[in-house]
Amino acid sequence: MDKALSELIRMSNTVGKDRSLVQGGGGNTSVKTADGKYMYIKASGTALKDMNGRKGWRRVRLDSVLSIIEDKSIVKLETHAREIEVVNRLLLACDDQVTAVARPSVEAHLHGYLDKCVIHLHPSSVGAYANAKNGKAELERLFKTETLPPLWVPYTDPGFMLAKRIAKLVDDYQNRLGKKPALLFLEKHGLLISAKSPDGALRLVRKVINRCNSELKQPRAGKIKSVSQKEINDMKLCIRKAFFEATGERATISYFCDDEITAFWLQKDAQKMLAAGVLTPDELVYANGPAMWVEPSKCYKGRLGTQNIAKRLTQQINRGEKHSVAFLVKDVGLFVAGERKIAKTVRDVVAYSMFIRTNAKRMGGIWCLNKRQRDFINKWEAEAFRKKVASGKT
Repeated sequence: MDKALSELIRMSNTVGKDRSLVQGGGGNTSVKTADGKYMYIKASGTALKDMNGRKGWRRVRLDSVLSIIEDKSIVKLETHAREIEVVNRLLLACDDQVTAVARPSVEAHLHGYLDKCVIHLHPSSVGAYANAKNGKAELERLFKTETLPPLWVPYTDPGFMLAKRIAKLVDDYQNRLGKKPALLFLEKHGLLISAKSPDGALRLVRKVINRCNSELKQPRAGKIKSVSQKEINDMKLCIRKAFFEATGERATISYFCDDEITAFWLQKDAQKMLAAGVLTPDELVYANGPAMWVEPSKCYKGRLGTQNIAKRLTQQINRGEKHSVAFLVKDVGLFVAGERKIAKTVRDVVAYSMFIRTNAKRMGGIWCLNKRQRDFINKWEAEAFRKKVASGKT
């Protein structure tokens, strides 16, 4: 096995096992070969923890990848055509023996522009700052002692346009400070780590997470009343009926309850925080947006409870929004509508969102995706492919 591939697998598995760093198939990693000709990079939709010597990665020619950013004709293409063109060029850049349905991460050209080892994650601790109105200022304060300051990247549509923007910001940074940044914070998105070695990249990840967490409120559940299995089953039935009534879909309903979930609903403004809007691309792709807040008293009244949830789901659909698939029932737990294979991923994304909302509120307010940004994600083929792979539908 090529040393660079071995390093990529070890680095990916290490960060991928920590649920607070990644959700779903999110996050990606890369390692460049010693001769600088190739880059091994995570395959789109593959969970970092599942990468091994046989699957979860592609090897790309570095010069072909970098040429994508430099090609001015791509910018002139219509959005959908542009993103398809980038995906096709990245596939053409592949130079390996992989035969499975595996595409190199759509952000491969972004990785190509940074140091030898790159780790891109969506940690809840970083998300708390990246989705807070005063998050940038707080991060600058936290990392003010660094010899090389972190680079803040204003929100940009993921994919080609994000790569273009980061390429320019990195060039400007290098011209000012003589080196490329090792640490990049992406607004409403996540974290990019760039280092010369896998161990150096992993050390920097731990350093960033510990420093960010040092000033964040961690979930601690208080005492709540016990919930009977009958209550849980009644709620599942209520949501399943409402979901079918509004969407025409027969969905399996999964139930989750733990300290992260209970700690959130115990906050007096939990409903208001959920209503703030969609936080990140991950939340929109996997959970269709924030969980719907449900008062249990409105669900144990038979037909009335079903009608209440069905009406709200129908209103979402009529507004042209994605309908909720996660339902946070106060004093009961989180219910997820959909296949069991993806339900746990939705639970992880929702818990990630709850943690971010709780902390972003304390840093000037919650900073959500606007309508134009949501529309781009909803139409972006690369995100649809990532969810399809994670769901096992390829």
